Amino acid sequence: MRPLAYAGASAVTLLFAACSQPATDQTSTDLTDPNQTAETPAAAIDYNPDRNAYFGDIHIHTRNSFDAYIFNVRRTADDAYRFAKGDNVPHPLGFDMRIAGGPLDFYAVTDHAEYLGILPAMNTLGHRLNALPQAGRMFSDDLDIVREAFLDVAGTIRSGQRDQEIYDQAVSNSAWADNVAAAEAHYEPGRFTTFSGYEFTSTKPRSGADGFGAGNLHRNVFFADQAPVQIFSALDSQNPEDLWDWMDGLREEGLDAISIPHNSNVSDGQMFKTETFDGMPLTAAYADQRMRNEPLVEVTQVKGTSETHPDLSPNDEWANFEIYDRLIATSEKTRLSGGFVREAYGTGLALAESSGFNPYQFGLVGASDTHVVAGSYNEADFWSKVGVVDGTPELRGSVPPNGARTWDGFKPLDETSPSTAFYARWSASGLTGVWAEENTRESIFAAFRRKETYATTGPRMRVRFFAGFDFESAILSDPNLVQAAYSNSVPMGGQLAGDGRAPAFLVWAQRDPNAAALQRAQIIKVTADDEQVFDVACATGQPMDDTYRCPDNDASVDMATCTPTGSGAAELKTVWQDPTFISDQDAAYYVRVLENPTCRWSTWEALANGTPPRPDTAPLIQERAYTSPIWYGIPQ
Repeated sequence: MRPLAYAGASAVTLLFAACSQPATDQTSTDLTDPNQTAETPAAAIDYNPDRNAYFGDIHIHTRNSFDAYIFNVRRTADDAYRFAKGDNVPHPLGFDMRIAGGPLDFYAVTDHAEYLGILPAMNTLGHRLNALPQAGRMFSDDLDIVREAFLDVAGTIRSGQRDQEIYDQAVSNSAWADNVAAAEAHYEPGRFTTFSGYEFTSTKPRSGADGFGAGNLHRNVFFADQAPVQIFSALDSQNPEDLWDWMDGLREEGLDAISIPHNSNVSDGQMFKTETFDGMPLTAAYADQRMRNEPLVEVTQVKGTSETHPDLSPNDEWANFEIYDRLIATSEKTRLSGGFVREAYGTGLALAESSGFNPYQFGLVGASDTHVVAGSYNEADFWSKVGVVDGTPELRGSVPPNGARTWDGFKPLDETSPSTAFYARWSASGLTGVWAEENTRESIFAAFRRKETYATTGPRMRVRFFAGFDFESAILSDPNLVQAAYSNSVPMGGQLAGDGRAPAFLVWAQRDPNAAALQRAQIIKVTADDEQVFDVACATGQPMDDTYRCPDNDASVDMATCTPTGSGAAELKTVWQDPTFISDQDAAYYVRVLENPTCRWSTWEALANGTPPRPDTAPLIQERAYTSPIWYGIPQ
């Protein structure tokens, strides 16, 4: 029987001192054309069998999320889609938010399923939830009372035990229906794609951790087209495997869905461990179910990068990038092992070698995780994430407090209030790039399924990645390069069956015309017991033979104006073979593209304020893209 279906803070503690009380509610581009800019409308691009690059964000929160509404977010899913299409949308503090770089190609609102729409209902005169004592506490004039009431609710999500007084499935179903209706209303095939989605907010508490210390096991779930009337939340079960069972059931009835884990960097080592949620050994059936339901992982967003960590990759000079290593809403440091995608790729290969299955053969995407309906992707125009508590430079700790002009006597991040420590570490990131034939749900969802996706930290650079056995350097000047690559090789996200010969890898990256020039393209090789970083294409010259590193291109930044200096490339293109290739060794290879250095958002804000950058945050960053891997292996 077909199911009923519709057609078609995180940092919540110690933040309310800055929160004004809310009023009661009364109610793309084709890589083969380097001259095409990010602003080119998707509708202008016809169906392309060689596939176009489309950019989007599939992790967006609105007023229906409990940890957005409490911070004065009043904007809806309709506002979110208008923003993605290029409209101005007001921030909770009153200023306009407008997307940098032109409209996006796809967008998905993913409000928390837990207590979805409950806080707006509690704050609506005449609604039965408004008459509850809990509503009086939640919207009290006493901020201490508000804080306690909100943390009580947040605590039930952490524990998975419903607050039966405020839990109202009908209210949540209605809010979900509104979000689905907005996605349907804004879907414009060929021009702008929407997906109905939500966030499954599971956690795994750490014994003895302070406050809300718990491993983040959150997932975003979104549907290929039709969406069910009622969604599965962490208040139904904290176990992601139960979520997969529910998704499998929907799929049997014709409703396909994908679940995307995010912020594995703060999962306390839980996201990619070598046992199930309940501590049982992994099996082939587990791996099959996980990959069927979770072919992708979000590698970059506002709460930091989940690619790798300097302690896990000590020989990677670029591993120390936008590191956020605290459990959400606490000062507790997360456990690293089991929490980063590069290590997970090695873990999966080791499991394949020892047990014959790989539960971690996933592709990569990026997103913002904004809670103000509008993603902030541009370092020079950053509005952070939450709402009234982090909506100014001073609130997020990028300028000296209390109007000071210097950082004399400042407290380092680890000694400041938890809220400032959270926000100063947050990142202006990220976006997902997909290679799809056209801008439609069918085509983009198919790209997700085959993992022909990549993540960026904000810039809309275009990156192609193929592997095969018949590439020669002459292909780089072939006007039919992409067609030739698709005809006899494997694109990002694919599995290359080995035959003993060393494969060749085709890498092609083009800069975002609105962002910095490219410095280098790298291939990261991961095996069951090792990892290596190879520079494969350089802005100037060739990689050094003995170090596999590009010569220095002298790129820097004028810190008085944040103006980039030095040389860089508009395009990087190469065919590369692994100098350490072993014919019978399985490996995963993915591309990381680095721009020249630019100012971090915190430096831009300090410059605008006429004060020095905060001394204990990185003044510069190198924006980047990460492709889904290509896996090489000898068939068994």
